[in-house]
Amino acid sequence: MTNKNYQTEILIVGAGLAGIVTALELIEAGHKVLLVDRDTPENIGGLAKWAFGGMFFVQTKEQKRTGIRDSIDLALKDWYSYASFAQEEYWGKKWADQYVHLCTPHGYRWLKGKGFSFFPIVNWTERGLLEPGNSVPRFHMIWGTGWGLIESLVKQLQNHALSKNLSFVFNARIQNLTVDNARVSGATGVLETENRAFTVSAERVVVATGGINGSIERVKKNWYKPWGDPPEVILNGAHPFAIGDLHDATQKVNGHVVNLDLQWNYAAGIRHYAPRKPDHGLSLVPCKSALWLNYEGQRMGPMPLVTAYDTRYIVERICQEKEKYSWQVLNYKIAKKEFAISGSEHNEFVRDKKFLSFVWQTLVTGNRKLVNKIIDQCEDVVIAQSVDELVDKMNDLTGEGKVHKDFVKTAIKDYDAQIDRGSKFFNDEQLRRIAHARRYRGDRTRTCAFQKIDDPKARPLIAIREFILSRKSLGGIQTNLQSQVLSRPDSLGNQEAIPGLYAVGEAAGFGGGGMHGQRSLEGTFLGGCVISARVAAADISNKKLEA
Repeated sequence: MTNKNYQTEILIVGAGLAGIVTALELIEAGHKVLLVDRDTPENIGGLAKWAFGGMFFVQTKEQKRTGIRDSIDLALKDWYSYASFAQEEYWGKKWADQYVHLCTPHGYRWLKGKGFSFFPIVNWTERGLLEPGNSVPRFHMIWGTGWGLIESLVKQLQNHALSKNLSFVFNARIQNLTVDNARVSGATGVLETENRAFTVSAERVVVATGGINGSIERVKKNWYKPWGDPPEVILNGAHPFAIGDLHDATQKVNGHVVNLDLQWNYAAGIRHYAPRKPDHGLSLVPCKSALWLNYEGQRMGPMPLVTAYDTRYIVERICQEKEKYSWQVLNYKIAKKEFAISGSEHNEFVRDKKFLSFVWQTLVTGNRKLVNKIIDQCEDVVIAQSVDELVDKMNDLTGEGKVHKDFVKTAIKDYDAQIDRGSKFFNDEQLRRIAHARRYRGDRTRTCAFQKIDDPKARPLIAIREFILSRKSLGGIQTNLQSQVLSRPDSLGNQEAIPGLYAVGEAAGFGGGGMHGQRSLEGTFLGGCVISARVAAADISNKKLEA
């Protein structure tokens, strides 16, 4: 069978959020675009379609309306504190500055102009633990979740007045970039449903294929060395086609790929009850009022593990254990109030824009439906009417007998005794952080008021076995502030932009090959896709985004 050949002005590889935004911007500017994706047409949008839809913005109407005083200077101070950049990092820092300055005028306002709205209460994520994080809430949840975001942007692409300038090729795996006269001039790959090779000739190529975290093999290969060996089990919470094909292709044309050991993985992954890919995991939003225990049933410490403060610390702490997985122990009352799963799939009231149903569930009924579903269908969840029975079931689940009843009983007894003393005498860091969280109304409605674990009125008891879940690559293809791919440094450390080649979104570490450093303030993934895509499109169109 002969090769199939395509010709276009701009080739975009990857139809996730970054690729879609790039395409939309370019056709609006009058360019001819070919968007190539390995997935099927109905799955356009990549991982963003399954995301909850939070975005990091600064000085927005939602912040001001609720009395949140934010500023560019404060956001940059928080970013640099939390990122813990390597001293020699250059482009990541430059991109951090650029993102913070551009995110509101060219992310928030651009999305508003496209018809999107945000939930009125801004979430407060990654507040920091040992290093300061978000000083104020900045996590803006898009109304409709990532699902609605992608659905709307795709419709805007398809219905655009210049949609004739856009073509799609699906089920197509790009494997190599082509170079002509020292300029990237297209790509080659395979049409997988036809088992047929194809080539694309283009004036410019934009890489928008995501990171490497869809390949657990590559996640383990690039595991952060100071943490020792990677966990034996890592669940997959990334896109299955985000496996680094274009990272490899970029390196073949002398592009620089950096920081692949810096990953944003989550600590509370459970196996999907209806998996769509190998080792498919769900990312829990861990319950603040649950006790986080190690594989033997000892409470994790000395600093108790509590969500919303420092995700990287929690992952690191779990990976210090001999067995690198953990348990959360709670009860049905806590679960009903606090249990959640990140993403559009399990937040249907927000996804489907049913505001009153969402408020009723949050304030009145609790999330009974989801809790019952996970109890009934997820293999990593067990319930019981006593601590003895619960530990027996935990050991039956693993088949290893490593959970000690004395450890679990002691952890629960000591924690519950603290609550019995009253809030004036709390001397437990988890309870102090729960008290702090409940001062902000965005958390108060979703956090129990100092609920004991072994409370007969709150049973059954619940234990959740949680694994590290692969999610995002913080490193990637190194780019300059125009999203142009940079060459490997020469012997003097000099780099040049590779003519004709751009990288956007997670493929570029969301900008510069790693604008987050070691940690993300959250909301900067979808936001990073939008900003890096718009920066690339502006440069291709000989424009510049101004703060």
